[in-house]
This record gives sequence, structure tokens and C-alpha cells, in this order.
Amino acid sequence: MTADAPHVPEAPRPEPEPQSEPRWLTDSERRAWLAWRRMFPLVNAEIARDMGRQSGLSEADYDVLSRLSESPGRRRRISGLAERMLWSRSRLSHQLTRMEQRGLVRREDVAEDGRGAEVVLTEAGWSTIAAAAPHHVDSVRRHLIDVLTPDQLQALADIGESLSENLSDNPPWRS
Repeated sequence: MTADAPHVPEAPRPEPEPQSEPRWLTDSERRAWLAWRRMFPLVNAEIARDMGRQSGLSEADYDVLSRLSESPGRRRRISGLAERMLWSRSRLSHQLTRMEQRGLVRREDVAEDGRGAEVVLTEAGWSTIAAAAPHHVDSVRRHLIDVLTPDQLQALADIGESLSENLSDNPPWRS
């Protein structure tokens, strides 16, 4: 500001709205949160480690192959597969490229409408998932299912379904 310019006072800045006190976690809520934070990565890591050692598949490989193996004709539109897996199309596309290079899947144009593409499970992909599935289920049993009581399993299923239902309507990549 020059010496000749009149001083113009700054407009008053609005005061920030008073923050309400955060709803801090109770001891039991904190215990549940920390148990979740520890459990989820530990269980996933053990199952992924077993899968890699026993079948050479990554967790992402197995997810794609198992979804395709359960789809009619062992094929699915790429957009529908991405949505079903709660993945972005970009993430799925990169994963499919790696799997195509190994001969596990192939992409095909949709013949009926000429738009979009489908991903198809190849015979090699089918053989791979068929060989990996028994090891995978054994690992899931060893690290999760057989460790819990029937009541705990029911609670886990109920919790997982509630959380999934609440969150799947708004995946982060749609924001």
C-alpha cells in the first residue's frame, strides 16, 4: 500500500461456527474399533500369503477369477464386474491387462449391441481357479471361520452385511 492511498479497513471475518464437542468413542466402542483395525489386515494378509504360496495368485487375481467363475457363461460385462467388485473401471482394466498377459482372461466386444466389452474366463483361468479354490477355502477356514463360534460368525455376517449395505451405495470413486 502506498502512502497516498487511504487506509481501507478489512471487512470483519466471520467467526467460525463453534465446534460441537466430538462424540469420542466409549471404551467399548474404542475396543471394537481397534479390534477391527487389527483383525482386518491380519486376516487378509494371512489368506493372501497362503494363496500366493499355494497358487501363485494375488488376492485381486482370485477375486476376478472367482467372480467370473460364478457368472453365467463365465463372462461378464467389464462395467458390471467393476461395479460388483466395488472397483473403479481403471483399477479393473489394469488388473485384466495383467491377467490377459498370463492367459487367465480375455476381453471380447459385446456382440449384441456393439458397445462395451466383456471379460471372459479362459480355460487356463478356469483351471487355475478350480485348483486354487480348495486351498483358499482351507485358508479362510483356518484363519477366520474355524476360529469363531457359530454365534460370532452370525454376528460377523450381520455386521458385514450392514456395513456393506451402508457403504456400497456410494463407492469413493463415484464422488
